[in-house]
Amino acid sequence: MPALTLEEVARKLGGEAVGPKELVIEGVSSYETAGGSDLAFVDSPRLLPAAERSRAAALIVPREVASAAKPIIRADNPRLAFAQALELFSPRRRPTPGVHPTAVVGADVQLGGQVYVGPQVVIGDRARVGRAAELHALTFVGDEVEIGEDTVIYPRVSVYHGVRIGKRCVIHSGCVIGGDGFGFVRGAHGEHVKVPQVGTVIIEDDVEIGANCAIDRATTDATVIGRGTKMDNLVQVGHNVKIGRNCIIVAQVGLSGSVEIGDGVVLAGQAGIADHITIGPGAAVCAQAGVTGDVQAGMIVSGYPARPHKEQLKTEAAVRRLPEALAELRRLRRRVQELEERLGLGQDEAS
Repeated sequence: MPALTLEEVARKLGGEAVGPKELVIEGVSSYETAGGSDLAFVDSPRLLPAAERSRAAALIVPREVASAAKPIIRADNPRLAFAQALELFSPRRRPTPGVHPTAVVGADVQLGGQVYVGPQVVIGDRARVGRAAELHALTFVGDEVEIGEDTVIYPRVSVYHGVRIGKRCVIHSGCVIGGDGFGFVRGAHGEHVKVPQVGTVIIEDDVEIGANCAIDRATTDATVIGRGTKMDNLVQVGHNVKIGRNCIIVAQVGLSGSVEIGDGVVLAGQAGIADHITIGPGAAVCAQAGVTGDVQAGMIVSGYPARPHKEQLKTEAAVRRLPEALAELRRLRRRVQELEERLGLGQDEAS
């Protein structure tokens, strides 16, 4: 790890150092576990007293904090500054460029400078791999695949033929990019006849895809993952899906075919989206929601079927009161029966 002064760290993070500017920082940690030369962060002034009692050498704090009992770096976005500090003190290890002798490289493949091709990687014919890209062990890259510069593909990823992956992408282990979309029609005798999936997948720049995701190729045209979108593990993206820029898609989300997702959408864990649904820019789908109709821009939905979140909260509150309501209904029925008996009314007369 590098050792930097408080002033040097603040300059690199775009913050302001307050305190002894020559203080040496050697690492980054949470304030709960920080050592005596570590930088920690506080994203809320209410947490400052606890952080001041920690062993941390200095703290990243919100801009509104003017001073503290420890040296500080004032930042507009402490959490972002903390992420940048982690990158500063623990940069990602890059493998030595080159092609491993066990790799299999097809005909007419173009490899940019500083490319790393790991053990037992297979690259199909006419594939193109950009400068400083990394293909780690046991990865398969099909014919005519395009991979942009500085993209990292971790072990055991399968990239089917014709897929296009942009620059600075990260694809984690176990992903399958460009497998056939799930398309079948029923034949004359009840059999399932496969619809050929002849499209492709386009992953734009700066996309990160978590482990064991499946992104299906389009029936025709392309399945598209927009620039800057980040996907967690175990996400299923069906054929012809179009995902906008800078979306967040959390673990175990399922997107059926031909779904369209606008820019900046958040899909929380285990949300399911039915086919041909449109979700507008800036919308959010809460965890385990089932979306069966279009969602307007900026709307927050939850539940199954998904509905506006405030409406769903009211429904859930009412459901929680059902046992009490049923008990009250039974009490009222008994009371009515008692009154009928006192008045000598039969059931037919009472009704």
